[in-house]
Amino acid sequence: MTDPIPVFDGHNDALLRLYKMHGTDVESVFLNGAPGGHVDLPRARKGGFAGGLFAIFPPPVEKPRSDRAKTDDVDSLVLDRADALSSTIAMASILFRIERASSGDFTVCRSAEDVRGAMERGSLAAVFHIEGAEAIDTDLALLDLLHAAGLRSLGIVWSRPNAFGYGVPFRFPSTPDIGPGLTDAGKALVKACNRLKILVDLSHLNEKGFRDVAAISEAPLVASHSNVHAISEHSRNLTDWQLSAIRDSGGLVGLNFATGFLRPDGRMNADTGLDIMVRHIDALIEALGEHGVGLGSDFDGAVIPAAIGDVSGLPRLLDVLADRGYGRELIEKIAWRNWVGLLERTIG
Repeated sequence: MTDPIPVFDGHNDALLRLYKMHGTDVESVFLNGAPGGHVDLPRARKGGFAGGLFAIFPPPVEKPRSDRAKTDDVDSLVLDRADALSSTIAMASILFRIERASSGDFTVCRSAEDVRGAMERGSLAAVFHIEGAEAIDTDLALLDLLHAAGLRSLGIVWSRPNAFGYGVPFRFPSTPDIGPGLTDAGKALVKACNRLKILVDLSHLNEKGFRDVAAISEAPLVASHSNVHAISEHSRNLTDWQLSAIRDSGGLVGLNFATGFLRPDGRMNADTGLDIMVRHIDALIEALGEHGVGLGSDFDGAVIPAAIGDVSGLPRLLDVLADRGYGRELIEKIAWRNWVGLLERTIG
């Protein structure tokens, strides 16, 4: 495309990648760039990446094999709250240290107005997101503290159970109808998020939990990084009724670039063409309308198509959409306008 279009993206795991660089000057790694990974400031500038939801994901802690729960999926093991709290705080610290060291080039945004302002200034607009609420106590005292610090988006679960609900394990082929719905604490968490204007992210949540959120929440339903189950029958993808519920709420789905959630064969294979991404976008537009579709790359958290490579390759996807007859107005909606509009309707 001749004139660059900025991208506001629904999900990346850059903070997790930086967190794993124990003892490294991670602020410099992000702001000045370094080999490896998918997201840093120089590559973001090159790819037109103007901002997004920066996820804090408390990673699994390896336990002795004798301590592991009897499960067919190690990723679904419960994470101790103390372990989750430690990593969550550490990654939040990285987020704010990057902002402090950036000289205005990176802004933690607490409203849609903040996002727009940062984008206009050319500052990377970061929304503080948590993926998996294991660090939060069931009395929700920490939620108030996190909100005061800037938390504006929360995924109740990652792909494992916690005190609030049940995540879908990584299974293919599979529906998301795995496990029970939200706990009483989970239902209280949804109501508290509505009250505080924290976006509730449905990606990774199972079917019964999704139904509970849909019944309870007063906000638009959002799946920040999920795809179409009818195309790729992965448990992480959205079925027709889930897409209908999101559409009816005025919500949004961000296209996940993870190849295992894109491909009909469910394989995590970087040798995956961009045609399948367009196929999912076409289906999402058909199900949700032009205002209900965005991007949710999962950069730094998944195997993505080699044709994109990292955040600097985002224009290649937009070029493919243009080549397929998508007009500039629609591409801008998918690339950033729909996400910013959704944030206006949820976090204010």
